[in-house]
Amino acid sequence: MNAQSSLIIDPDIKASLPPPRRSLFRRLLPFAALLVVSGAALGGTWYWQVGRFLVSTDNAYVGGDIAVLASRIEGDVARILVGDNQRVTAGQPLIALEDQDWRARRDQAAATLAEAEASLGTLAAQQLQQRAQIAQAEANVAQAEAERVRAIAAGGRAGTLAAEGFGTRETVERTTADRRKAEASVQAAQAAVEAARGALPVLEAQARAALARRDGARAALALAESNLADTIIRAPFDGIAGNRAAQPGQHVRAGTNLIAVAPNTERLFVTANFKETQIGRMHPGQPVELSVDAGGTLHGTVDSLAPATGAQFSLLPPENATGNFTKIVQRVPVRIAIAPGQDTAGLRAGLSVEAEVDTRDDPHAPRSMFGAAAALLHRN
Repeated sequence: MNAQSSLIIDPDIKASLPPPRRSLFRRLLPFAALLVVSGAALGGTWYWQVGRFLVSTDNAYVGGDIAVLASRIEGDVARILVGDNQRVTAGQPLIALEDQDWRARRDQAAATLAEAEASLGTLAAQQLQQRAQIAQAEANVAQAEAERVRAIAAGGRAGTLAAEGFGTRETVERTTADRRKAEASVQAAQAAVEAARGALPVLEAQARAALARRDGARAALALAESNLADTIIRAPFDGIAGNRAAQPGQHVRAGTNLIAVAPNTERLFVTANFKETQIGRMHPGQPVELSVDAGGTLHGTVDSLAPATGAQFSLLPPENATGNFTKIVQRVPVRIAIAPGQDTAGLRAGLSVEAEVDTRDDPHAPRSMFGAAAALLHRN
């Protein structure tokens, strides 16, 4: 019997043997295929319902309205009233300049104003006095007119008596002289009235000039007081003092930067520069998820979109109408407001952020994969 015949198995024995085992891979292959198909379906559903509406960028930074405070006047730094990185409140003194010269100028302006007000009072009294003189001159006119009437009547009587032989020529001449004298007195009194009245506009013009000097002196005093107040550099709002450049004894001129005040963390915001292809569905009010590179995740909302691309606000805006043209995707700054009530203690202006905006019509719809699938099944 050869070797081949020795491998022949008895049919009865072969029937009693168990069936050969299928490999584990072959048994798990349908389940794996089902998982892959289910995962692809869930992933596709999530992308169609959520993913394609999420736009993100890593070109985003924490921003804040930092106030760089400069001196408005010239002087020497007398005292530094805050420490570096110290929290300050609105109106708190930060830096004091020497104020002796500015106090002297304020006092000089106050004295000039007092002199102008005194001059105005003197001219007002002179106007009252001149009006009294006008009234007196008018009364003199009335008195002279009465004397002229009396002299005319006396001359008439003397002439009548002389014509009848009862009066003398001397009496007639005397009464005639009295009449002419009375008429001259009337003219003199009337001229005195005109002179007195003519002096009144001069006094009124002087009063207006004095009033202008008073107003100028008052404005000079206000300016001097403002300059004196500017010897104290104060915080414009609640925040943190930093970037101090002033040193005690330093001589500064108007416009010299002395210190900066950064806003508190609750007043910070995020500026994200999205591509022009990403802002088609973006509008204010949409929710934003912020991933801070320094650590932590925050939530916010789109506050506003810039009216132009960032390139248009650069020092040298591009001019694409000349020379060769290469199309470059532009970016539009988008301001994002950080939602209140979050832990923003670690935020600082200038930190890098990754921003993801949900541009769906219903931004409150589920964002997770299974939530999006459940929402789709519920609608169907």
